[in-house]
Amino acid sequence: SQYSAVDTNPLSVYIMQPIWNKIIKIVPLWIAPNLLTFSGFVMILVNYFLISFYDWDYTASGTSPGLVPTWVWLFSAFTTFCAYALDSIDGKHARRTQSSTPLGELFDHGLDSWATSIFVLSFFSVCSRDNGKTGVSVYTMYIYLSIVLFNFMCSHWEKYNTGVLFLPWGYDISQVVLIAAYLLTGAVGVEVWQKPLLFGYYITDALVILLIGFSLFLSFPQTLYNIHRAHLKKTLKNDSLYEVLLPLVSPLLLFILLTVWVVLSPGNILAKQPRLFLWMVGVAFSNVICKVIICQMSSTRPELFHWFLFPLALVVYAAISGLLGWTEEAVLAVFTALVTAAHLHYGVCVGRQLSEHLNIYIFSLKKRVQE
Repeated sequence: SQYSAVDTNPLSVYIMQPIWNKIIKIVPLWIAPNLLTFSGFVMILVNYFLISFYDWDYTASGTSPGLVPTWVWLFSAFTTFCAYALDSIDGKHARRTQSSTPLGELFDHGLDSWATSIFVLSFFSVCSRDNGKTGVSVYTMYIYLSIVLFNFMCSHWEKYNTGVLFLPWGYDISQVVLIAAYLLTGAVGVEVWQKPLLFGYYITDALVILLIGFSLFLSFPQTLYNIHRAHLKKTLKNDSLYEVLLPLVSPLLLFILLTVWVVLSPGNILAKQPRLFLWMVGVAFSNVICKVIICQMSSTRPELFHWFLFPLALVVYAAISGLLGWTEEAVLAVFTALVTAAHLHYGVCVGRQLSEHLNIYIFSLKKRVQE
């Protein structure tokens, strides 16, 4: 299917696009677009692990401000901007080098589905977790992450049904807010997040309200409206309501299972290991959504239950029934490692199959020699 995306966000159209059009001119023509996409993703990862090193349990900004060096926040602003830029110019570069392929589209959206959670998890280090005075509770973090991932899922669910990707307004706004937040933290210190801004509300409260407002009152209604409009114009890809809703089943079951674990965990797993748990949430989600993206691109039906729901259900059952006992954290660590490895393996396999099928290299513009 031909790739089509619509971007109506004024921030993107009037401010960011002209910047990307200038930046793209300095990218050498021999560089493969996927290399740009991948470099951006690697920068996000490096930044995430760097912050994790200084702030494993999300307390550095709250209880011991100054634990994360200033240069780390400035580096975060830099890597976030670079990743944002690379993610915005990879498609333009592909058209410029006449190398747009389904592999590139999948590579871009697949990495985005994973990067989305990593952006959020890095940002939590800025506001820190609740220490009784300031900060955000780990449950708020979990809800916050879920809403962001829900937004991402909506735009791809919409594309699955309409064939058009309406780029959510929240994307550009969130990237600019992230970069500004890191710069602010680097310039003023983390204390800025711990002083009430207006009427006893903190900046973090404002951001949470903005996020929820944006997704529930802007993105989600827009998605439903676009699907409804396609239905009226008879351009919907799927006829039955069952087919329309099918891609949502696995992500919703994933969310339900994870939430059951969070709420009923005897050892309060989210409070004990927020970083591990939230990372696992992001990876699991990315894997589930990648399947939807592939189905949407290949016009195939997604399966009702993603394979990952079965091992997860077992682990959740073992945890909440008290079977795991004191090993719950260790089991989470092993499970997280396995999920991450499975996701990486999946990505590499799909990439290799597509590059062989389309007769192209992933990271080079040279054509493969037919065997």
